[in-house]
Amino acid sequence: MRDLPHSDDWIPDRRRTIGARIRAERRHQGLTQDQVWAAARLDRRTIQHAEAGIEVKLSTLLRIAWVLGVPLARLVDEDEQPAASGE
Repeated sequence: MRDLPHSDDWIPDRRRTIGARIRAERRHQGLTQDQVWAAARLDRRTIQHAEAGIEVKLSTLLRIAWVLGVPLARLVDEDEQPAASGE
């Protein structure tokens, strides 16, 4: 078991990493944000927030992972490296 750091400064970095993974996977599949939010039945702004690393609900991440056809772990695992976005 690990103790949490005294500060939560690491959390925004983790959220940005998750957002980058969502964006990279979406682009890898040739999907637009509009396609993902419509398929996930989410608000357009929610997808934008997720990709920007702004805090979103777990249910939102589950919906995005489902629509992208990837395990949630691929988006949030600390050991996973973000996929190359090709841009």
